[in-house]
Amino acid sequence: MSTPSLSLASRRDSSSSRRGFAFVVLAALCWGTSGLSGRVVADRSGLSALDIAWYRLAVGAVALCAAWAVTARRRGPAVRVTRPVAGRLVLIGAGLAAYQLAYFSAVERAGVSIATLVALGLAPLLVAVGGTLLGAGRPNRTTLVALGVALVGLTLLVGVSAGADTGTTVLLGALTATGSALGYAVVTLAGGGVPAGVPVTLAGFAGGALLLTPVVLAEGLTVPSDGVALAVLLYLGLVPSALAYRLFFAGVRTVPGAVASIVTLLEPLTATVLATAFLGERLEPAAVAGGVLLLAAVAGLYVRELGRRAGPAAATGA
Repeated sequence: MSTPSLSLASRRDSSSSRRGFAFVVLAALCWGTSGLSGRVVADRSGLSALDIAWYRLAVGAVALCAAWAVTARRRGPAVRVTRPVAGRLVLIGAGLAAYQLAYFSAVERAGVSIATLVALGLAPLLVAVGGTLLGAGRPNRTTLVALGVALVGLTLLVGVSAGADTGTTVLLGALTATGSALGYAVVTLAGGGVPAGVPVTLAGFAGGALLLTPVVLAEGLTVPSDGVALAVLLYLGLVPSALAYRLFFAGVRTVPGAVASIVTLLEPLTATVLATAFLGERLEPAAVAGGVLLLAAVAGLYVRELGRRAGPAAATGA
């Protein structure tokens, strides 16, 4: 029989988990508009993937810095940033920079649908494998099966699309999207270990923008003059960046990294729907089957994770 204190703690944990889950869902829906937004900016202004990634990080950092300053009086005592936490923040900044640059490069080469499906389809598997390796253990059978199914799906998705279009361009785009997935996995794994009270989103965006700044200046930063492009750039930096990542990092404090990354599969779904509706992108039937296999693989990991967590939860309330 459960004690009142255990029951109250359990309800609080459950409420916190539900709120964190909702935050991750909202973040994924916002992220789903990033590919379309980046494509609109590139088409109307001619900005490169590097420029778009830098603008997104810089605008997001400025917005987050302003929000941090406005809410300074309502916050409690500052949280001490230890050396391990600082290392995580550096990893988050580097992961965000790599993820943004690789993602917009992949969109430029392979289109919104393929770039997003590959990047976000592989990311949960990389998170699951990375989490297992960081825990000093081997990937379990479910993870290995899911990885195999995902690779088959990825082969179908990219192979058929490459055969139906310019093969080399699509393959390079898919390879770049894989690098984006790796950057996303680094952000997810590192962000889950940052304690509450540390401005992880601000630190990540500011760090990512600083890392890209020397490269942008060396290449020559382009300032868009098109009003629509400027408005979409602001949207890109504010909504699917500052707001979405703040929601995401708040959510992963109570939602396991593997589950959070699987929930964010709403992003490729949203991106594909938007690309089909507004950009006229189409996937071949076999490529659609490959995308379904890719998503099914990570859904299997999600189901297993829910089952694994349900056991201890039931035991606590017994």
